[in-house]
Amino acid sequence: MSFREVFRSQESECRLSVVGFQPRSARRNSKSKPFVSFASLAANKQRSDFGFVLSSAFCLLPSAFRFFQILLILGFLAFSGTVCVAAEEIRILTLGDSLTEGFGVEETEAYPSVLEQLLLEQGYSVRMINGGVSGSTSASALSRLKWYTRVKPHLLIFALGANDGLRGLSVERMKANLGAAIALAQQRGMTVLLAGMRMPKNYGADYTTAFRNAFPELAETHRVALVPFLLEDVGGIPERNLRDGIHPNPEGHQIIARTVLQHLKPLLEKYSP
Repeated sequence: MSFREVFRSQESECRLSVVGFQPRSARRNSKSKPFVSFASLAANKQRSDFGFVLSSAFCLLPSAFRFFQILLILGFLAFSGTVCVAAEEIRILTLGDSLTEGFGVEETEAYPSVLEQLLLEQGYSVRMINGGVSGSTSASALSRLKWYTRVKPHLLIFALGANDGLRGLSVERMKANLGAAIALAQQRGMTVLLAGMRMPKNYGADYTTAFRNAFPELAETHRVALVPFLLEDVGGIPERNLRDGIHPNPEGHQIIARTVLQHLKPLLEKYSP
């Protein structure tokens, strides 16, 4: 059973969600990316094997050359360490709902994958981890983030809350849930980019205003960067959404990726070699 299926089975709210609701039989299969690159493991093994051969060869030299042996081995190890640091990928976790998972589009068309490709084209060494689960609310934020801390993300793109709003759930409860997850991310050394959401006007002026203000208030309280509105130039525009009028189509995901990119790039400077 995949991680997403575990949370779908544990969180009963998923079955009632407006965002991401679909029959189980209609859910598309998705393949999770491995957390560990086999290429990196092979590279590490090659460096290890080479170091062993190098050390063994020098052991055969006369004692007069021991000094040079030590210098060469230390130099090799220092060089290997430098290469490892320079080549380390920046791990970016996107934690969200169906908007992040890519409901109704191919995995490569969802904004996390598009964003990863844009960053790679600009020379960044990054790996995007798509932590989107259709139907999820802020109630699952903390437990899901705890699960993902094992891969030690450098950055967190935090895009939850849409389902809370569509169900008319308490804004204060949503803020508490999101705030707890942000605090954990910061404790684990992650840089957080919070994605803001908005509700349609038919939810009433009081609720829509409180919901909209919740995200900048959280960003100010926890001193994190903010994407004011994740669906900027996408939400409410029929030609950029699927037939349900809620979930972005491939064109919409392209726009979301570019919106997130402009707020993410300043945060990546911290991790540039």
